[in-house]
Amino acid sequence: MSATRINGLAVAAAVKAELAVRVTALRERGIVPGLGTILVGGDPGSKLYVAGKHRDCAEVGLASIQVELPESATQAEVAAAIRALNTDPACTGFIVQLPLPRHIDEHAMLELIDPGKDADGLTPTNLGRMMLGKAEMLPCTPRGIIHLLRHYAVPLDGAEITVVGRGITVGRPIGVLLTQRGVNATVTLTHTGTRDLAAHVRRADIVIAAAGVAGIITAAMIRPGAVCVDVGVSRIDGKVRGDLAADVWDVAGYVTPNPGGVGPMTRAMLLANVVDRAERLLG
Repeated sequence: MSATRINGLAVAAAVKAELAVRVTALRERGIVPGLGTILVGGDPGSKLYVAGKHRDCAEVGLASIQVELPESATQAEVAAAIRALNTDPACTGFIVQLPLPRHIDEHAMLELIDPGKDADGLTPTNLGRMMLGKAEMLPCTPRGIIHLLRHYAVPLDGAEITVVGRGITVGRPIGVLLTQRGVNATVTLTHTGTRDLAAHVRRADIVIAAAGVAGIITAAMIRPGAVCVDVGVSRIDGKVRGDLAADVWDVAGYVTPNPGGVGPMTRAMLLANVVDRAERLLG
């Protein structure tokens, strides 16, 4: 068996094309949605990722607001930048690029973001609203994963799904979203304390690997024909490696490549959050 490739690049392009139409309609009504980013320091990966987000903005017609601070920026300076975007009428939504330098308290900074402008959907308020099924801004990667699975007509209602990793950006929120009414999957959330990871993975119809450990999921752990979503990112010898070992492709039914799978969808959903909010503001 050779798995079918889930093409995140193609699906993200379709999402952006639809968003461009909606942005044009907003502009015709005098509304120019704007995405803001706050980048602290010069981490190469973060710089590339932020640059990609602003290229995406140009593609769909969003305005870009870029705030860059040096590695030496104080917590007070980062907080001031957040407050400035909170009150900037040109900014519809924004993100603080993570990770922040070690001397900055990430949780404290996220708490400062206006929940209405929280384009990443990661403020405590929006995560709490998500638990209640009331969130308007959803975490981008989980939202993108569900969009991908639905695009490929992967059955979710009643599906057994194993999530590997309990991080706040993917593992925990994807478990919440997949178990909400309207999706109705059964989710097992595994982590470093899980006693028999292989056993949990092997019984899953869908595996979402978000541990950030290169090759942690192997073919021997996968049920033949299962759907495998690779979210983890590791850099080894300068190359991006995902959580799925190469031999998973020989057993699984569908696989997201890494890169080229979930990553483009994360960026597309960031844009979608901003456009959604701009439309809500119109009433």
